[in-house]
Order: sequence, then C-alpha cells, then structure tokens
Amino acid sequence: MDWQTLATQLFPEGHDIAEREHFLSGTGQVSGRTVAVIGTTDHAPIGIEIALAQAQAVLQTVQDHPGRPIVILVDTQGQRLRHRDEMLGINSYMAHLGKCVDFARRQGHTVLGLVYDQALSGGFITSGLIADACFALPQATIRVMGLPAMARITKVPEERLTELAKDNPVFAPGAENYLRMGGVHAIWEGDLARRLAAALAESDALDRRMALGRERGGRHMAQQVAEAVRTGSNVGPA
Repeated sequence: MDWQTLATQLFPEGHDIAEREHFLSGTGQVSGRTVAVIGTTDHAPIGIEIALAQAQAVLQTVQDHPGRPIVILVDTQGQRLRHRDEMLGINSYMAHLGKCVDFARRQGHTVLGLVYDQALSGGFITSGLIADACFALPQATIRVMGLPAMARITKVPEERLTELAKDNPVFAPGAENYLRMGGVHAIWEGDLARRLAAALAESDALDRRMALGRERGGRHMAQQVAEAVRTGSNVGPA
C-alpha cells in the first residue's frame, strides 16, 4: 500500500501529510483530535538526513503541541549503508532519534508505530519498535536481520537457521512472527481509521511486549530473565 492510500484510510476526517525525499510529516484528524504524523516511504534507507528530520519533527511536536499523539508510519530498508554515513556516525544519529521518541513518551505524548510496508534493521528499531505500541498491516515485511546475514554473523549454517525459523519466530521474518514475539501488538485489517482511534484510546505507558511474547508463545524467557535481573533472583524453568 502506498502512503497516500494509507493516509486516506487512516485519516478520513482529513490530513496534511506531505512527502519530501522519502520523509513524511504532517498532521491527521482522528475522532476530532489532531495527531502528529512522521514517517518514511519508498523503502527509505535511514541516513543522517532522515534520522535528523524525524528527530526534529518529534521535538517540534513536544515543544509546540504538548501531549499531542504521534503516529510513526514505517517503510524502511534500515539504516543507509554508505561510507559517508558511517564516518559521520550514523549510529549516533539513530540513537538520537530513539532518544527523542523516548523523550516524547516521557513528556506524555502517546507514540504509535504502524508498519505499512517494510521494516528492517535499525530503521525499525529506532522508530516503530520504540513506540508505546507498534502495529502492522498484513502484507508488511518485518525483520531485523535476514537469515543469510544472520548466518554470516553467528557462524550458524543458513540451512540450520532456516530449519529453526519454521518453529521459532525469533529467527523468522514477517508480521505474524513479530506478533507472536510481542514486538507487534496487533495486525490491522478492515477499518484502519477505527483501529487507529481505538489504539490511541487504549494506549498507556506500560511496556507489555515481553508479556505479550510469553502469552503468544514467541518469547518464553524474556520476561523471566528481565524480572530476574530487576530483582536479583534466579531464573526458573521455562
């Protein structure tokens, strides 16, 4: 789905979202309420320019419109793999974006992410995945690392990783697997405007991703390990 069609379905009451060099920004109307919208399109690689543009849009919303919800529309191939960006410290720019989103949340802004096309690697981690809740459309492609790259990094044969991916969502891409792990709260179908309005109404600051992953059978130990670290206790059997 292209971003114009998505925006029309999400904001039937109207929007002024504009695109500039793969960067989306503007506002939309949801149940008579204005929300800020930022995001990317055309499988945008997140270089220093887009990372800074998104961070600026978040901080501008915090400064000019206290408490206004922020919706992040995600379509990215991950961080841009260029020597220039690496030399300029793209990791710091991505971290800055993540800190700005977290700052907005701490200032009382509800932040929702929606993967409407593609979400890969660091471009997803510092946008939709760091939001209060992240959602996806059924056709969305989501992965942090492809199996060939994972095989190179872990030295585990790709054939073995492919076999593991059949039963373990941690190794497998796709919206359904991220739903099982709790990274995606829900997959939106049907009336997207109604889905968005409900998500805004129901959102809170509690991070339920580990609990959702355990309930859905995608991450059995994450919540136990985190709780053990917090309390200094031992991890029990899965």
